[in-house]
Amino acid sequence: MPSLTDLALSRAGLAEPDVEWVHALLADWQLLADLSFADLVLWAQLADSADWVALAQIRPTTAPTALPDDVVGTVCSARQRPYLDVSLAEQRICREGDPEWTNGVPVRHEAIPVTRDRKVIAVIERSTNLSSARTPSRMDLAYLRAADDLAQMIAAGTFPRPGEEPTLVRSPRVGDGLLRLGRSGKVRYASPNALSAYRRLGLTADLLGTELGPLTARLCSTGPARDDSLMLAASGRAHLEIEIEGNGSVVQMRTIPLVVAGERAGALILLRDVTELRHRERELMTKDATIREIHHRVKNNLQTVAALLRLQARRLTGSEARAALEEAVRRVGSIAIVHEMLSHAPEEIVDFDDIAGRVAMMAAEVSAPEARITPELSGTFGRLPASVATPLALVLTELLHNALRHGLSGAASPQAADGRLRVSASRDGSRLTVTVADNGTGLPADFDLESTTSLGLQIVRTLVMSELGGHLEISPADGGGTRVMVELKVDGHVMTPASARCAAPASS
Repeated sequence: MPSLTDLALSRAGLAEPDVEWVHALLADWQLLADLSFADLVLWAQLADSADWVALAQIRPTTAPTALPDDVVGTVCSARQRPYLDVSLAEQRICREGDPEWTNGVPVRHEAIPVTRDRKVIAVIERSTNLSSARTPSRMDLAYLRAADDLAQMIAAGTFPRPGEEPTLVRSPRVGDGLLRLGRSGKVRYASPNALSAYRRLGLTADLLGTELGPLTARLCSTGPARDDSLMLAASGRAHLEIEIEGNGSVVQMRTIPLVVAGERAGALILLRDVTELRHRERELMTKDATIREIHHRVKNNLQTVAALLRLQARRLTGSEARAALEEAVRRVGSIAIVHEMLSHAPEEIVDFDDIAGRVAMMAAEVSAPEARITPELSGTFGRLPASVATPLALVLTELLHNALRHGLSGAASPQAADGRLRVSASRDGSRLTVTVADNGTGLPADFDLESTTSLGLQIVRTLVMSELGGHLEISPADGGGTRVMVELKVDGHVMTPASARCAAPASS
């Protein structure tokens, strides 16, 4: 199905400003449909004929639909809907004479011209299902009167408000709560839900006949200091969307001033009680802050453990024991890096490219002084969840340490001065591939990953295959050296932009 913009530009020939006006209207026309108890279809005349094309359609949430079938993209002739032509030519709201029967249901049709800069750019067909007609209640009459006022504003080109978009995540709807204010700002009608919202704010009297602005200011006087937006919104003098708090409750308020025939006719105020929603959001914010604080403290504790192990290593005389403690310090440090990143992350997801860079610099510090090899990074890891980032950081630490201490060490490799160690990463959908390659001495002739006695490789194998459910492959590299490939499945986690890729520090 073609989009509204495609239909409006290619078939109806509307100009860009007209299309923007139509988009602004459609952002709010659910309000008109609900107040009218009617289906709405937006029609525009074809650029090359007098026929009409349906650009958009919406159904009411307050009444049964009159148009069960979708009509967007269909074309009708002026003979089928003559009231569209009348509304366009005379620039007025036009109602056909008698209801017509559609799919066995009596339907009344009206046409509302959509005016911009004193020019009709489209026409709204308003179709009301009359099968459930009944004696209208006070609420029905208030809704219909408000709908007529909005229809006249659309025809006059004063609704929607150009350049104004909803500021709240979801604006209140008609069923959430509706107030109708008179010209003086006094309440002329209050729906039951609107009255309930004000009861939760602390209202004990009736709303009818009260000046809403001063009343709302009194009810919210115990909250934080506010600007003039509260009085402007509650008195119906400005198009505003705000949240008001009082008596432990939070209510969304949206104000739509009504200007009919050039004169102020009061305002519509939509209300929605969002107390539970805001309480839940605050609880989530508190939970997120607590989790970040926990990661920060874990990082500090791990750094303390690493410092204690480092001190203990300095006191030992045996080289083997000192080396074991230094390896423990390195492993603890790599885990601490992940927790440090998580302490600044709004979610339990981190940019692993930053972690990889820090792990590489930490590994370079343990390389042979005469070679001083810095791992080269290329590609992108992307964003990873904590459950993947922590073991992967430890895997990367072990692989880099193993390559620098064994494959590229000065004692074992005469090429150490020209040694190179590369780490490449690539994301293909849900699969992450990490390759660590060096040009050192290579693997022993009898190397077997299953039976290796290297603690570092045993840790890598356990983390990759058991904890991460990935694939590990260690093989001789082309031209000499060793190549390790790790493949992981990371479903549903977004990648970083291409500009946020790993830097590639040069080997020294």
